[in-house]
Amino acid sequence: MKNMFSRKQLGIPYGLFLVLFVAAPLLVLVYYAFTDGSGKFSITNLLNFFTDPNTLGTLCYSFVLAIVTTLVCLLIAYPVAYILAHSKIKRKAVILLLFVMPMWINFTLRITALKEILSLIEGNLAFYPFLNTVIGMTYDFLPFMILPLYTTLSKLDKSLIEAAADLGADNFQTFIKVIFPLSVPGIVSGVSMVFLPAMTNYVVLDMLYNSTYIMGSLIGSYFSAYDWHNGSMIALILLIIICIVSLISGDSDSEESGRGGALL
Repeated sequence: MKNMFSRKQLGIPYGLFLVLFVAAPLLVLVYYAFTDGSGKFSITNLLNFFTDPNTLGTLCYSFVLAIVTTLVCLLIAYPVAYILAHSKIKRKAVILLLFVMPMWINFTLRITALKEILSLIEGNLAFYPFLNTVIGMTYDFLPFMILPLYTTLSKLDKSLIEAAADLGADNFQTFIKVIFPLSVPGIVSGVSMVFLPAMTNYVVLDMLYNSTYIMGSLIGSYFSAYDWHNGSMIALILLIIICIVSLISGDSDSEESGRGGALL
């Protein structure tokens, strides 16, 4: 039976989706970013971004929060993924499922429950805004760090580990010189999946500690005040930053994959 549609025809719905829901909103964003209230071209919004201490301070805070959250997730996820990948447990998928199951529960319910637990432990959340935000984001993004690390570590060629042992390397040397370098692609993937959302996910911060410290909440505050021009400029610059980080992490992932392939 011949196909009723060609490959080009099957790509039309996807192309329409990209135009309507990706390209068109992005063009609107660019238009408002480089115009003023009267619709004339202006770079005032761009200058405001780099001269406003509130915006620059929020950007720095967002970077710090994202970096700390990513490091905490990595420090927790790597040992878990390593032990799970190299253990002799038959039903590893069941244990892995336990880390993924919280993601099936409504996001608001999970953060609300975490807020109540933190309130019982710490008493007053207002005294620990940064710590609570890191805990909340780690709780939310940890599965995104575990899954790529587990996938990478479980696919490592065990003969390389045996060869390192035959050459006289101890466990620490084997980990540093063989296992860790080969697991870098999983680390890069996990870092990308945690770092980028952590910069903009202000819902966790607002639910655990009512504030507007990170870029996502700052953009939302501009749009709520109907200042579409400054809000669009901040969103556009943040999009460019995210694209740059994604390109760098993608190049690093490809380079490390090539090294791993050469080693194998």
